[in-house]
Amino acid sequence: MNQTLTTIDGIRVGQAQDFEAMTGCTVILCPPNTVGGIDQRGGAPGTRETDLLRPMHMVQHIHALVLAGGSAFGLAAADGVMRYLEEQGTGYAAGDHIVPIVPAAILFDLDVGNGKRRPDAAMGYEACQNAAADPVKSGSVGAGTGATIGKFMGISQSSKGGIGSAAQDLGGGLKVAALFAVNALGNVIAEDGSILAGVRSPMDNNTYMNPLDLLKMGRGAPPDDAAKNTVIGVVATNAKLTKEEANQVAQAAHDGLARAVLPAHTPFDGDTIFALATGSVEADVFTVSAFAAEVAAAAIRDAARMAGRK
Repeated sequence: MNQTLTTIDGIRVGQAQDFEAMTGCTVILCPPNTVGGIDQRGGAPGTRETDLLRPMHMVQHIHALVLAGGSAFGLAAADGVMRYLEEQGTGYAAGDHIVPIVPAAILFDLDVGNGKRRPDAAMGYEACQNAAADPVKSGSVGAGTGATIGKFMGISQSSKGGIGSAAQDLGGGLKVAALFAVNALGNVIAEDGSILAGVRSPMDNNTYMNPLDLLKMGRGAPPDDAAKNTVIGVVATNAKLTKEEANQVAQAAHDGLARAVLPAHTPFDGDTIFALATGSVEADVFTVSAFAAEVAAAAIRDAARMAGRK
């Protein structure tokens, strides 16, 4: 049974990566007439084409999303996705032209592998070619290839991050699913409050430390090599939602991020969540929003549990 983002009919996910450079990208291709939304929190975002996802902007539908490593350089992966979609005749009709609408968000992984090799247009195009409706692969692949978790004491004391996904079938045909690339400053916390991944003790590499305890000890802000983080992801549903409602779903999904990451939304994170609504099932935004938080937390925990696997 598919318990990942692609359980939503019409959504396809493709991933491409450079394991030597430790970076990659993840592309979500949307079915026709998909409504998008966004909510960005934290002080260090890197995004592209996100303003048009907000209410009162003309474009109503999007055609793909890109999550990528490479810091701001990785936004170039969206160029390859636009080229792929244009070749397929998919995009916003602007007179004689087709303009694919491809919002994107990035995470910082330049310090993990070869920071001179980043996701680019060729990698974005490759990810589109790899796109399928199969269950999404979790672990250190795609945008999560070079992700790390818990850099509060520097990258040397962090844990491996990655991509994770989760889904819930709510009955009556309604589904909500999520996919996240987890590169958090904070720790990832399990359902019972235990630490799944995060800051490792310099005295025992198998022991995790609580960032809040470190703050109480007066450590203050993280070191410079730790201030390069973010959690980026998407929550999707087959519900019929307006653009305003899709933005509300993205907003609610941040509650799931805050349940699974401690601390979340710091000045050193660019936490960004997209929402997609494919519109095949009538549903109320209250229900979708409540479960958006659930699947967001589950996807983030899946990333921590599967981190390090290719």
